[in-house]
Amino acid sequence: MFIHGVSSKEERVTKSAPQPPSPINLPPQTRAANLVKATLDYLIVLPALVFIAPLLLVIALLVKLDSPGPLIYRRRVLGRNGREFDAFKFRTMYVDGAAILAQHPRLQAELAQNYKLKCDPRVTRVGYFLRKFSLDELPQLINVLRREMSLVGPRMITPCELAMYGRWSDAFLTVLPGITGLWQVNGRSNTTYDERVHLDMTYIYNWSIWLDIKIIFLTVPAVLKGEGAY
Repeated sequence: MFIHGVSSKEERVTKSAPQPPSPINLPPQTRAANLVKATLDYLIVLPALVFIAPLLLVIALLVKLDSPGPLIYRRRVLGRNGREFDAFKFRTMYVDGAAILAQHPRLQAELAQNYKLKCDPRVTRVGYFLRKFSLDELPQLINVLRREMSLVGPRMITPCELAMYGRWSDAFLTVLPGITGLWQVNGRSNTTYDERVHLDMTYIYNWSIWLDIKIIFLTVPAVLKGEGAY
């Protein structure tokens, strides 16, 4: 079972891969649904930014003192309708990360396969802590305000990863990527890539505002545990 605290229907659908009738049978995206989702995002994000402003300043200072380089890392990812944008994160790697990784061929192969490294030599000391508790992702609240992302949604992916979604690639592009989602409350990076695709498509084809609310509440304990984050 992938997720706790959701309805029996949602639990059943997470146990088996989503099976839409055809690649063109996309989940409906109504204007009303998008408005409700945007309203929930703004109601949470605007007060949250005011509340966590001191924390953002502290993190920025720690990143600056820990290693040379920019405070913010911009990751080029795919948004709704295939529109590319820069997702903001606090920098968690050394600026010469590519040179560092080049010294580890085995890790390069692992990264090419899973798009994640459990033990990444490029990650700074402060970066390791920020990643463990997902604090590096806080700048993405700005992406939410810009309607490039939502609080809850499928994982953000790079353009080259879209091929991993196969027949569901069109469905993936119908929604905004999320800061959190089913993958966040179901093992995070401890899941395989196929499981992440499964969870993303389960979310898209079974979306409801109540599912978003449940995922938001489940994200807090998942992040505090720090499991599966690297």
